Amino acid sequence: MAIINSHSISKLPLQSSQLPTKPKICNCISSSFISHNSFLGNFTKFFLFQPSSSISTALFFNSTKKRPISALVSSSLPTSNPERGIGEKVPKWSWRAIKSFAMGELEARKLKYATTGTEAILMGILVEGTSLASKFLRENGITLFKVRDESIKLLGKGDFYFFSPEHPPLTESAQKALDWAFDKKLKSGEDGEITTTELLLGIWSEAESPGHKILAALGFDDEKATKLQALCSKPGFDEG
Repeated sequence: MAIINSHSISKLPLQSSQLPTKPKICNCISSSFISHNSFLGNFTKFFLFQPSSSISTALFFNSTKKRPISALVSSSLPTSNPERGIGEKVPKWSWRAIKSFAMGELEARKLKYATTGTEAILMGILVEGTSLASKFLRENGITLFKVRDESIKLLGKGDFYFFSPEHPPLTESAQKALDWAFDKKLKSGEDGEITTTELLLGIWSEAESPGHKILAALGFDDEKATKLQALCSKPGFDEG
């Protein structure tokens, strides 16, 4: 028997079939499946056929893009009577009140509610956090977490599989709360904007609304409402 040393073996040609090959991931997904699933197809093609440097760059830039909050906040708040204030000096909402309303819509979506109610606007006031109304509520032990818990107790949880609209429509009581705040400022004849305090007092004015019931359950009453109104009415007060 001929003895072949290791040096001779190293010189023997290897057949292409004997060479180790890397598995072809692309072949695992049929082209017909990709063509009929455009999103998955584009996603798959990108990650399978792009160099790693391109992928990491794309992921970095996509992760740093944020939608500015100004794009999500309307310049005003809805009214049930668009002709209200025509011929008069129409008061404007403060930016804190507008942001509180926008945050209320977001809270309604988080809880998967189909509408934006007084309870959601109340949560929005607390989420905004910098207004006189928000600070007054927290000083009296009314926090976002407590309001959210009371909302779930009163209204229940939304359906897990339900997707709220981007701007859940206002409930009747929520619209009345906005109109109350608007009319109060209009009838006062005073200059200045409609503040978050007036928005909160508008919620309190709707005695049968979820927002009113939640406030009452957490210790808010007419005496505190009067005190808050007095703070807001001080000369030179400007919510900003």
